[in-house]
Amino acid sequence: MPLFEDADDLAFVNVASVPQISPFRYPGGKTWIVPQLRRWLSQTLRQQLDMRPMRPTLLIEPFAGGGSVSLTAIAERLVDHVIMVELDADVAAVWQAMLSEEQSLWLAHEIETFEVTFENVEQRLASTELMPAERAFKTILCNRTNRGGILAPGAGLLKQGENGKGLLSSWYPLTLKKRIERIRQMRDRITFIQGDGLEVIQRYRNDLDTVFFIDPPYTIAGKKAGKRLYFHSELNHTHLFDLVQGLRGDFLMTYDHVKEVSILAEAHNFETRAIPMRNTHHAEMTELLIGPNLRWLPQAR
Repeated sequence: MPLFEDADDLAFVNVASVPQISPFRYPGGKTWIVPQLRRWLSQTLRQQLDMRPMRPTLLIEPFAGGGSVSLTAIAERLVDHVIMVELDADVAAVWQAMLSEEQSLWLAHEIETFEVTFENVEQRLASTELMPAERAFKTILCNRTNRGGILAPGAGLLKQGENGKGLLSSWYPLTLKKRIERIRQMRDRITFIQGDGLEVIQRYRNDLDTVFFIDPPYTIAGKKAGKRLYFHSELNHTHLFDLVQGLRGDFLMTYDHVKEVSILAEAHNFETRAIPMRNTHHAEMTELLIGPNLRWLPQAR
């Protein structure tokens, strides 16, 4: 059984303290939400008409990215199955490879044996006309050697990196191999779809035993971070809120803590809570959680 702390307040979450499963080093990654995810999925939030608690069986993550939420939900058996959706073809290649027996073995071996030098990295990142597993390796290599893990064009390779390690700052081949092996072992409980997350939300909107974790690109209110970090960043946020309002199952959304998001949430009768967290640079920040009912959250001190 997954366990979580019964804290009576929302303490700052240090993302470095949360167990990592995904091989991605993602800007705007969601490791900070893992403690709240456990609360949300462990509290039997949804109820049938007779008011008896009902355990969610399926979690859908329509903007999967690094997939830390889906992987945690499966690894800790918080749900029976997850559907991960990602539009970006390069990121999709990684998930498709990791969920394939043959491709995941090749990918793990390639990561373990690859010699990280500027010459080797630049050569592999410049390669084209790749097989699916080769594309997956190129994406992980780019993610792990680019500044900030950014996959969007123009990011550039790490120079100094952490403690002056340069390209090796985030390249831990044995750790990455173990994570890929763990994901392969869980593949029977994971469905991956390369496509439009909004369409998948629409497809499952009437399923009462399905929950949704929704973490869209933060491009509302003219935010430039989403455009800088992600290849696919354009999104009609009002349309997303309209879709989510029609869901029969429960949902949890995360957003940048800005006025425009709060206004959208209020217009759709959603509850919001600002969650404190510390990023990998130990800076204190807040992000906004949005849902139909957030009373399961502990009270802020």
